[in-house]
Parts: sequence; C-alpha cells; structure tokens
Amino acid sequence: MKAYHDYKKNVLFPAILLFIIVFVTACSSTKYIADYQSIVKKVEIDSVPKEFEEEALNYIQKDIRPSSKIGINVLIYNMFNTKDGKYKTSNIKPLGTPPPILDSALVEISRNQIEKYLMSKGYFNAKVKSGITVKDKRAAVSFKANPGTPFSVNKVEYDIPDQKIKELYLGNKDAFSHLKAGKRYDDDSLAYERDQIYQVMKQNGYFDFSRPYIKFTVDSNLNNSKANVKLIIDNPVDKPRHAQYDIGETNILIAPNADGFPDSMELNKRIYKGVRYTDLSKKFRRNPISRYNFLQEGERYDIRNESLTYDRMYELSVFKNVKIEYNRPKDSSLVVNPVIQLIPQKIMSNRIEGEIPFNAGTVGFTLSNTYTNNNLFRGTEKFEFQIKGGLQSRLGQGTSVFKDIYQRDFSVSANLTVPRLMLPFISARPSRRGGMPRTIFSSSYVYGLQKNAFTRKVILTSVAYEFRESKSKIHTVTPLNFEYRFGNVLLDSLSSNGAFANNNNIVNLLLLDRKNVTFGVKYTFSLNAEKLLTNSSFLYFRGDLDLAGNLMQGLSRLFKTRVDTAGFRTIFGVQFNQYVRPEFDVRWYKSLGGDRQFVARINTGIGYAYGNSKETGIPFEKMFYAGGSSGVRAWQARTLGPGNYNRGESLVSEEIRKALFGFDQTGELHIETNFEYRYKLLNKFFGAKLKGAVFLDAGNIWNVSSGTSETRFDFKKLGSQIALGTGTGFRYDVQYFVFRFDIGLKLKDPQFTGSDQWVISKFLGGGKAFRSAYDAANTPDRYRFVQYNFGIGMPF
Repeated sequence: MKAYHDYKKNVLFPAILLFIIVFVTACSSTKYIADYQSIVKKVEIDSVPKEFEEEALNYIQKDIRPSSKIGINVLIYNMFNTKDGKYKTSNIKPLGTPPPILDSALVEISRNQIEKYLMSKGYFNAKVKSGITVKDKRAAVSFKANPGTPFSVNKVEYDIPDQKIKELYLGNKDAFSHLKAGKRYDDDSLAYERDQIYQVMKQNGYFDFSRPYIKFTVDSNLNNSKANVKLIIDNPVDKPRHAQYDIGETNILIAPNADGFPDSMELNKRIYKGVRYTDLSKKFRRNPISRYNFLQEGERYDIRNESLTYDRMYELSVFKNVKIEYNRPKDSSLVVNPVIQLIPQKIMSNRIEGEIPFNAGTVGFTLSNTYTNNNLFRGTEKFEFQIKGGLQSRLGQGTSVFKDIYQRDFSVSANLTVPRLMLPFISARPSRRGGMPRTIFSSSYVYGLQKNAFTRKVILTSVAYEFRESKSKIHTVTPLNFEYRFGNVLLDSLSSNGAFANNNNIVNLLLLDRKNVTFGVKYTFSLNAEKLLTNSSFLYFRGDLDLAGNLMQGLSRLFKTRVDTAGFRTIFGVQFNQYVRPEFDVRWYKSLGGDRQFVARINTGIGYAYGNSKETGIPFEKMFYAGGSSGVRAWQARTLGPGNYNRGESLVSEEIRKALFGFDQTGELHIETNFEYRYKLLNKFFGAKLKGAVFLDAGNIWNVSSGTSETRFDFKKLGSQIALGTGTGFRYDVQYFVFRFDIGLKLKDPQFTGSDQWVISKFLGGGKAFRSAYDAANTPDRYRFVQYNFGIGMPF
C-alpha cells in the first residue's frame, strides 16, 4: 500500500512542480536583458481583411514574434543559456527558444512587408502604420492597416505573336486560368498563370521554352478601382516563332559503381527500339531498366514523360542518383536525344536490429538480422531474408525478469519484390499513372511458445500485387494466401472438456492440437498514406478484406473429400478454415497551424467464421485485441476485454491466469476510437523538436459467435462495455523517425460493474484499498491505473 502511495506521489508531484515553475518563471526573462531592452509580449494586426490576417502575421519578423503563451520554450532557453544574471554570448546550447527582444528596425521591416503583401493582393493604395508601447521592459507592437478599396481586373489583353503558341494557350487556359475579368487582382494569380503556361508549352514539344518569355503589364490608372492586365509571350530573339521538338535516340548509361562515371567510356554500339543501353557495372539486365524509360523515339517532347522517367528510375530503389540531359544532333534538326545517367547504390546490405518493448506491465527483448539484396536476378528485384527472435517477461511478480519469461517467439522469413506485375499469360505494360507496380512473393515460418500453455507453429506463403491508381490511392491484391498451422497444448486442464471449454476464447486453444490450413485471398486499399508524416489537413482511409475457405469448400464438395471424426471437411486430411474478416481504419487529420494538429480516428473490424469453421471460429492470429501503444493506451496490449470479461472471475486458478496471459483476452469484433491533439513543446531540444500530445481513447473487443453473454457483442450493453482512457505523451522528432512516450490513465474499466467501472474515482481517492483487493483476487495480475508506453513512430 505504501508502495502505491509513493508511486502515485512520484507521478503527480513532478508534474505539479513543473507547472508551478513554468507559471512563476515564464515571464522572468526581463531580468536577463539590459535596461534599454524590452521583450515583445504582444503583437497585433488591425484592420487587415479577414481572409489575409493569418498570412499577414507571417510577414512579421520571427525575432520579434512572442513565444508560446506559457513560455516553456523561453523557460528552457533561460535555464541553459544564462550566466551571472545575463544571457550568454557564446557557447549557446540548442535548447528552447530565445525571448523576442524588441528591435525597431525589425518592426519597420515587418510594417513594410505587410504593406507590400496587401498591395500584391490588389490593395494598391494600402498603407500600414506601426506602434510600440513599452512598460516594465515588456513591449507591445501593433500594426494598423488602411487597405483601401481592392482593385479588380477590368479586362485581359494578349500580346502573343506566335500564332501556334497563342492557339495552344487559349485552347487550354479555361482548365487552369485564375486571370479573369471581374476578379480581384492578385499577384499570385499572375505567378500561377506563368507556371501553367510554362507547363503547357513544355508538354507540347517546346523544349526551349522558359518562364522569362512570359510577362505581364498592369495598368491601374483607371477609375472605379479597376486595372487592365496584358499577357505577353515573347518570341525567341531573332526568331519568328518557337520551335517544337521530337524525341530522338535515347542513351541509358549506368555507372560502374557508386563513385560515378569515369572520364571516358565506350558506349554500346547496338540500338534496340530507339534505346542505346550501356551498363558499365555489368549488374543490370536491359529490359527491367529500359521498361521504365518513357522518353520514346519519335514521340513529341513532353516534360511529363521526363518527370515520369525520373520517378520510376528512383522507385526501382537501386540508383542513388538519376540525371537526364539532352543532346542535339549536329544537323540542327528539331530532335533532342535524351541521356539518362544512372549511378547505382550499394546492392547488398545486412542490418541487425534490437528493441526492448517495455511498458508498465511487461518487458521484452527482440533481436533480428535482415539481409537485403536489391538486385537479386539483375532485374532490380529486392530480396529480404530475416531471422528474428524475442522474449517477453512480466514485471512485478517478485522474481527476476529472466525467471518469469512467459513468451518466446522465433521466425524466419523471405520476401522477393519484383518491380512489375507478373501476371500469368498476360504481358502487363508499365502504367504512366500512379506509381511503380510490384509483385511480392513472401514465405515465412513462425514459432511461438506460451509458457506452460501451448506452442504454435505457422507456415505462411503468399503472392501479392501492389499498384497505385494515383499518388494517394494504393491497391494490394493477394490472390494466393496459404497458411498452415499446427501446435500443441501444454496445459492439461485445457485439453479436457472441463469448465474452461466455454470460457471466452479458451476453446480456440484446443485448435492448436489440430492441424489446419487456410487458403484464401486478400485485398487492401489505402488513401492518402503518403500524407501521414505531414502536418496538413486530410482524410486517411485503409480497408482490408481477408476471405478464406470458399474455394476449398467448393473443391471438397466437388471431389467429396474426407470428413474427419469431428465433422470437419478436409483437404489431404487437414481441416481447412473458412471465414471472412474485413477491417477499416478511418482518420481525420486537421491542421491547426504551425505544429498543431487534431486527429480523430475510428478503427473497426470483424472476423466471422462460417461453413467448415462455424464451430471452431477464426484462427487465433486473426483475432483482435485491445490496448497497447497504438490502441486504448491506458491498457497494456491484450489486457482489455472482451466485453465485460473479468479474468479473476472467469479464470479461478492462478496457474491458468498466468499461463494464458495475453491469450484469453482476444475477440472477433473490434471497435475503437481515438482523439488526439498534437502540439510543439520545444523547437530545439538536443538538436530536434520535442512535441506533446493529449488524447482520449475509447473502445473494446467482443465475441460474435462464441463466448459468454459478458463477452458477446450486444448493442444494448455497448455503453457498459466501452473502455475509456485519457493521457498525455511526448514525441521526440529527429526528422527521420519519432521516439514516442505516452502515459495513459484509465477512466472507465468495463471489467467491473455499475459505478465501479469509473475507476478514475478510485485513482483520485481510495485507490490503495481498491488495488489491494484486486491484486489479491487476481494474482498474479496487478491493477494499474497508469500505463506507460514506449514506441517508435506516431501511434496513428
């Protein structure tokens, strides 16, 4: 009990102390500056049109912008960069943010920039005044605008002497132009028009066309706040028109190694289908590389084909540098000859990785060795071979972690990824849309041991096709998915038809005494996955469908295969699984400016067994679980649910509870929702950003076709079966990856009944007695109000 009291005090006291320190010292930076200096505490912009207010704030110089409201960035800076009551001038630590010291020159620059910005938006007569007030070394800076009346476009005129260029522009401008009579004048519209004209010309053979040919003149000396705009597209100097070019012979050159090209080289004398292929490294076959060259001889030059070739060559993942240049024939014909220069990267690598999964209830160790060959058959095929092993031990059992290892895992896997769609009897041409298509062959063997409970062994083999419909839409189709499972039950009391047979999912454990096979198909679709690491606003979606057993059922009935003594149909004497398992993950990301973002997520899935698996259910690996660092974070993984399931009441033996830890709390239905607010804590924290998060998680798992009434899904009981947790977290962002630490606090625990479900009341008062009673009744399980989670990457 004393330990719990100390634990609770250790959790809350540092947080309260930190809040007091921040509150008291956040505004104390003034004591470190000279008497003639002031710190900017407030900046205001007045009378700027509302739609331009946020952008106008960005024109205020960063060095005079106030820091965050609670001043924690400045507080950290002050802690490490002050000495003898003054700010250091040398040996500055990259922690926190220095306070914004008032500088009248920066105020004037800001005023001028805001004024120019308003003019660029059509407020040609805009004037901005600045004001500064200082009190007790604290400054307030204000900018007041008098924008005047915005100018609109009166008419648009064109001065384009090249008739073909003029026709091309006028024929395409309706699809992109923002430059129209009656619209408010905007410099950005002119810049956008210039870029779009450049793209149209470069897409239609005008190889030499450049942006400086495009000019605008603006006449604002009209009445009624209107302006005339003239678009000018000049001809080349001393030439009557612009020239269109076709693609000639293409040279593909591959350097001998990662060091680049030698000073001199001998090119391949053979030209095939307009391509001269020269591989100085002797490591790459011609077709897998030239397949993704979209600069084809005889076609009109199009910059989109150049960009597509760049993208595909990089997506092959074997070249560290891709460069495309053009040569012109000596006869001055209107042809350009592409030269694609490819510098290969290291082909083979070996990576050893280790991690220590740790939270408030368990600790583990995982070690893996991965060998990678990015060009196995000289066709940029990526081959990976991995050996991985891991141990997991429970904490707080009064023994060494090495004496209470409850789980051991070992796996061997091999994957081969081919950068094209390998379809039988079909020759698939490279797509110009989306991304690189891939065929993925996978095979693995997984061994798992749950101490004193069971062993399970799984052999998996699959063939999958991955292709992009567009940059944001990715499809993965797995027409062949084969899984073979076998194992042994080690706990004698579970092998009988005793009291445990109907307890939650214990019946599934009996399947490990039976060999079974899965033969099915899978499909996955994802939307906006490439935006997950951005701070923008978007909707993310991922949907998975796993369907198995229908073909096997049909073949079994057609050929009248054997039915075993338990009544299951078999293929080659082995029972086959039959089920459907859809799962969906929908997230809404909302940018709130800067590093602030709000995320709302709902994740749901269901596994339903039928036909040949109606009595046995879906395989254990296909079951859902709740809790963990990416789920309801106030619970350790596999310790929540299903439904109102209570281990202490359902598993009356300490031996059984210990042996089945992490196994009995799985379900066929999963519903979870998360809300998370993300923000920046420190801009500079040991060379990286330190970000924070607060979250609210809700969800649970349920059974659908098996289990007791407490574990089965019932819409009427949904309110009493939902778990609620909240918490806060820290993300140490080092650009390439994120270290994450989350602290989850249980609010509502569905394993209890009535008002006892609101365990937050126990945490705030009377928690010692509650925990002591629970721990005594549920040994070796321990009740934890607070859950710690470490991870790499964002939770979602």
